[in-house]
Amino acid sequence: MDMWLIQLNKTSQTPLYAQLYEEMKEAIIKGDLLVGTKLPSKRKLAEFLSISQTTIELAYAQLVAEGFISSVSRRGFFVEEVAELAYVEQPREIADEMESVKPNYSIDFHSGKIDTSAFPFNQWRKYAKDVLDESSRDLLLLGHPQGDLELRQEIASYLYSSRGVRCAPQQIILGSGTEQLMPLLIRLLGKQSVYAIENPGYPLTHHIFVNHDRSVIPIPVDSDGMNVNELEKTDASVAYVTPSHQFPTGAILSASRRVQLLNWASAKEGRYIIEDDYDSEFRYIGKPIPSLQGIDQSERVIYISTFSKSLMPSLRMAYLVLPMHILQEYRKTFPYYSSTVPRLDQHVLAQFMNAGHFSKHLNRMRKIYRKKLEKLTSSLAGYAPLVQISGEQAGMHIVLTIDLEKTDKELVELALDQGIRVYARSEYMVTSNDQSSKPQILLGFGGFLETEIEKAVQLLMNAWGISST
Repeated sequence: MDMWLIQLNKTSQTPLYAQLYEEMKEAIIKGDLLVGTKLPSKRKLAEFLSISQTTIELAYAQLVAEGFISSVSRRGFFVEEVAELAYVEQPREIADEMESVKPNYSIDFHSGKIDTSAFPFNQWRKYAKDVLDESSRDLLLLGHPQGDLELRQEIASYLYSSRGVRCAPQQIILGSGTEQLMPLLIRLLGKQSVYAIENPGYPLTHHIFVNHDRSVIPIPVDSDGMNVNELEKTDASVAYVTPSHQFPTGAILSASRRVQLLNWASAKEGRYIIEDDYDSEFRYIGKPIPSLQGIDQSERVIYISTFSKSLMPSLRMAYLVLPMHILQEYRKTFPYYSSTVPRLDQHVLAQFMNAGHFSKHLNRMRKIYRKKLEKLTSSLAGYAPLVQISGEQAGMHIVLTIDLEKTDKELVELALDQGIRVYARSEYMVTSNDQSSKPQILLGFGGFLETEIEKAVQLLMNAWGISST
């Protein structure tokens, strides 16, 4: 290649040095510039191409850095030998459509949304500022693999006082969400374990079991929670349940079934119950439902919960409470694991809890969500009997049973046509044989302002063609 044939487009948006670099790199790879060829000096090439020496210097520097040419003091620049498969940048096809970041609906009844307007930013900021200080430089290093003791102590104390969970801090494992902790637990329980799951139930957990090649048996749920009689007919060895507020039906595992389930677990070696207590903080009718773990006498209950509902989903912090004998196995199986929760976040939360702000926040949020629930139920009351409500005892969603000749998926589509997102009960069924005779829809209310609820309900009913009575 004759260096003097280089053509630069001075009107292009690509910088001149980048154009020169690309042409020379391609010429070297193709062999048009032979190994050992001396390149023109920066001054001569700049004069010929009518560009600055700085442009030539930038192009040459990039070629030297990547090994295409070498610089020899007082002699100049020379072409180096490169491998046959040297990287040549090819034009890449750009996707026609960019990923959409805005949803195609204006109203979202998602059950996982929280009230962000009520978050205690001032208190959280105070403890974050305290933690982000030079005196806390040790927090930049790795901490305890199960999570720092300060936070595990606060969690243990909170669980005992609010949920009746009996545990020591060393039994707690912190992780960045249920989806990070569950695979660890699945490995601990072994490949031979067969998992019984609620049907309908939480879809993420079902996917985790399937993705880890674990056998899954769906067990039907009724108004008293998981049907333990059906569980006893299977060869399941682990039962995954949401007893305090079954997702998505809102059912509470009855007292008799709690005893029956615990007896099932203790009747045979290797049986366990995974108790997912995902939103038990928010109960609006009667006394708090005690945890299964708190009444377990045989150490067969593995307790799991998260701060997603009680604080914020983006905190990405969940925790396991392992029975002591499983804890020993955990430490043998994962001796080199580090906690996946940033230590700075752990200590902000620990101080926040220690000062009593977490309890105050929960008390405040219970009142806020109770008012929202009351507003939602009163707004829906005028649409009875076509619309019936269930699952309103706790949590941040309710279930609507709609007396229309439509499927729940058809109702979802009708709502979406009007820019409203709702969720069909059938989406949470593990098997397709849903025995529900009428369509059921989940409505989450946590993310709405109280003043927005009545209008949102009205728009939803209009989309379904249901008039107020």
